[in-house]
Amino acid sequence: MNISFEAPDKINGLMTITLETADYQPEVDKTLKDYRKRANIPGFRPGQAPMAMIKRQFGPSVKVEAVNKLLGEKLYEYVRENKIQMLGEPLPSEQQEQLDFESDQPLTFKFDIAVAPAFEAKLSAKDKVPFYNIKVDDKLIDQQVEMYQSRGGQYEKVEQYDDEQRDMLKGDLREIDGTIEVADAVLMPQYIKVDDQKKLFKDCKLGDIITWNPRKAYPESDVEVSSLMKIQKDEVKDHEGDFTFQITEISRFVKAEVNQTLFDQVFGEGNVKDEKEFRQKIADQISQQFKADADYKFLLDVREHMEKKVGKLEFPEAILKRVMMNNNKDKGADFVEKNFDASIKELGWHLIKEQLVAAQDIKVDDADLKNVAKEAARAQFAQYGMSNIPDEYLENYASEMLKKRENVDGLVDRAVDVKLTAALKSVVKLDEKDITLEDFQKMLQEK
Repeated sequence: MNISFEAPDKINGLMTITLETADYQPEVDKTLKDYRKRANIPGFRPGQAPMAMIKRQFGPSVKVEAVNKLLGEKLYEYVRENKIQMLGEPLPSEQQEQLDFESDQPLTFKFDIAVAPAFEAKLSAKDKVPFYNIKVDDKLIDQQVEMYQSRGGQYEKVEQYDDEQRDMLKGDLREIDGTIEVADAVLMPQYIKVDDQKKLFKDCKLGDIITWNPRKAYPESDVEVSSLMKIQKDEVKDHEGDFTFQITEISRFVKAEVNQTLFDQVFGEGNVKDEKEFRQKIADQISQQFKADADYKFLLDVREHMEKKVGKLEFPEAILKRVMMNNNKDKGADFVEKNFDASIKELGWHLIKEQLVAAQDIKVDDADLKNVAKEAARAQFAQYGMSNIPDEYLENYASEMLKKRENVDGLVDRAVDVKLTAALKSVVKLDEKDITLEDFQKMLQEK
């Protein structure tokens, strides 16, 4: 066996592997003997068929299989031992000559290999990177308090409709010149799109009968009209006349009061004693969320800083396009051309980050994955206003997340980012800046 590798320009690699018969024949003979033991060929007892017959029937396919297996083993072994930073998978070379598997002559295989460009990515205290401290002000706390009030609120029965409130009407819907009748139909007039129809419900009271036209009220939403009338969407066009709506119930949404009941709902029974403590807890909660946001922006700025510092990297584009095409056979060449530049940009950052991770000796263990999964679970619960989830529930939720293979890779990446961010904040010089949430979000959108 002979293996050679050349990459004159350092990025377009060509590996040549020549196999002699002696390299793969022992494996072929062993496999054919196993086939003979198991072969069920008419006219012969199991294991007694002539080897010549076994070779004629199975020899060519067994040889191809043995050669491919040996090729894969030796190719990756060579890459590993010679520390070749290969991008993607090796591809059969465009210089590959026709092979004759029928003869006993040496078989020569050529592979095109994309090699990562050589560069150095280092950070030190001489590198200055922005870090944004997002301010938690009373306005933000007020908004969060109001959100908790809304989530803890409820509907109460009232006598008269008020368009300024989130009032909901329940009543009997009847078609004047038709057959549709819907008992206990639910309607929220503030969502009616057309003003002259909306005004018909102004200051209405229990027992009032309103004559209106649903089709005119929702001219662009057959789905809403069909839901109200309890009919199929394609039937709406047959019911464009007026309807009556007799009001049987008016419900008004009333936000929860800022009191001990709300404190207990949000942070658990007895954990908050008064409004001052409630607001401080909310401020701490927002600060923790902002810390994650600030760290995310910091890593984006590290990336931008490093991409400028490293400069443009040269990649073996022709090979990489073939690799990308091979991985997206169902999407075609247009997809590759459209997305190639963005993929190369991401690849460049991936290689830079690999060096930063190695320089900081970042390693991720099971405890790191569990912590990241718990934080992801905590964030999901927080979206529904559940901020006081017991740790045992987060533990169980995180464990379930980690059981699913499709979640693990993303959690590993997140754990690496968390540890890398923490490490780099103590390596570079932080250019700290105070910023409002509004300006911070605007800055992210512009990016």
